[in-house]
Amino acid sequence: MKVGIIGGTGFIGTGMALRLSQNHEVIMGSRKKEKATVSCDACCLTLKELDIPFNLTSSTNQGVVDDSDIIIFSIPAEMLSVTVDSLTGLEGKIVVSLMNPMERGDYFRYAPPEEGSAAQQLQKMLPDSTVVSAFNNIPAKLWNQMSKILDYTVCVCGDDKDGKQIVMELVNSISELKALDAGPLAVSATVEAITPLLINIAKFNKMRDVGVYFR
Repeated sequence: MKVGIIGGTGFIGTGMALRLSQNHEVIMGSRKKEKATVSCDACCLTLKELDIPFNLTSSTNQGVVDDSDIIIFSIPAEMLSVTVDSLTGLEGKIVVSLMNPMERGDYFRYAPPEEGSAAQQLQKMLPDSTVVSAFNNIPAKLWNQMSKILDYTVCVCGDDKDGKQIVMELVNSISELKALDAGPLAVSATVEAITPLLINIAKFNKMRDVGVYFR
């Protein structure tokens, strides 16, 4: 599968590029091609040093949309509207949301949009795309630590059966992640809300790499 990452130069985006490019053709995107190129070159160097085969290139965010079959939105939830408004050609594409809208104070609190979840908001913005939520609850810092095995459960939500199955296969191609069908896109609100809970648990109990497992 040809996978593009919107916001591919961010912390999670680069980690996903490192992991996904071992089994898929991956395009890292950014608003500025130069920034994407710098991040892509760094990822390529890391994979070469680890002697890991990869297929990884860079482009603008629009280039990602133009040339990918699956587009992952790896951006802060508050950047969603401006990002979608800057793109064309998402019709008919599978779009993956891993956004978790949160507010930070003395603790982290889930702060969903009026649509119910970030994934549902994205689907409303892109009525002709297949939006699937996935990868929401993986500890962010682990994506870039290539020596670490990712063995978490990934809840996948979506209203399109075929699109959801494709994303589940994508999940299962990364490290030891295990995708589970969590139901329709409406359930994404519950899944997104787990992330601030995990961060709070880690913070108040001085724990690391807190994730979700269903066994």
